[in-house]
Amino acid sequence: MKKIRVLVVDDSALVRSLLTEILNKQADIECVGAANDPLIAREMIRELDPDVITLDVEMPKMDGLEFLSRLMRLRPMPVVMISTLTERGAEVTMRALELGAIDFVAKPRIGLVDGIRELSASIVEKVRIASKAKIRRHPERPIGGGQSVHNSAPIPSVSVGLVGHVSTEKLVCIGASTGGTEAIKEVLMRLPSNAPGIVITQHMPPGFTASFAARLNSLCQIVVQEAINGQRILPGHAYIAPGGKQFRVDRSGANYVCVVEEGEPVNRHKPSVEVLFLSVAKAAGRNAIGLMLTGMGGDGAKAMKTMKDAGSYNFVQDEASCVVFGMPREAIQAGAADEVLPLMDMAEAVLTRLKSSGDRYRI
Repeated sequence: MKKIRVLVVDDSALVRSLLTEILNKQADIECVGAANDPLIAREMIRELDPDVITLDVEMPKMDGLEFLSRLMRLRPMPVVMISTLTERGAEVTMRALELGAIDFVAKPRIGLVDGIRELSASIVEKVRIASKAKIRRHPERPIGGGQSVHNSAPIPSVSVGLVGHVSTEKLVCIGASTGGTEAIKEVLMRLPSNAPGIVITQHMPPGFTASFAARLNSLCQIVVQEAINGQRILPGHAYIAPGGKQFRVDRSGANYVCVVEEGEPVNRHKPSVEVLFLSVAKAAGRNAIGLMLTGMGGDGAKAMKTMKDAGSYNFVQDEASCVVFGMPREAIQAGAADEVLPLMDMAEAVLTRLKSSGDRYRI
């Protein structure tokens, strides 16, 4: 069996040692080297040709973002970021995902040894997923000065301006995991300000979803925010499940409302796509449109079939445009998909569907 060859890049000797130990305990993974700064890592990549890199966000000599940007332009390969559970760490991690990192692990600020060991199963899983993920070369974009790495190439929405009545009955729900932060962005940036209410579950730990929502809000015509328990779901707004909470939709009279609660993990996830989609099937029925985007595993597939049985219309991302074709594949196999589409066609397909059902959008 060919082992997954991993290079660990981190300025902390302790973290390098812990990650090396965790990875080498796996029968299918081998840590082939460890570098304490990106300049050394660059030479080790040339020499060792690893399959996956774990990369610390904050590094000496060249920070992790700059190194990642150069790597994805010159030698694209799977990267799992090692982030810190801070506001700054969350913001930088969102930018790393934009630059092409496959996923991230959030290391604790205190109790580092025990914290990383508790995360060992997650670290190993993310490395395995990264080794099979599709990698795309990213163009050069500005990194410094807090400027958006995306603003150099803004994406126009499919429809512009308020062009007619929007039924508050309509509801769009989105589920995603690995690769989902960028996939969700690509969909939302193409939706107009008068889109129906949108609810989203992206597998993400606590402390990162607020930064994710804020990032999207700065780029989209719609308002994007982290969901708050009890708030009304409004047209032109998107609500993202808070990390570490379960998120579902309920009805209050004629309105949809967000329900954010502790709950237990479902399909090992919290938030879980299954929880959101089942609630949408019950609350919205035929007024719902579902989107299943890139991600590993099968979370939400059965619930998406329940949505379809309740009358919803469902779009599933195709394999060619997915970073990981796990969740979409499971949804297709469950019979939940009405259409299987490339990511770039999703927003237009949603608006076309809304138009055909009586809502007036200009496509």
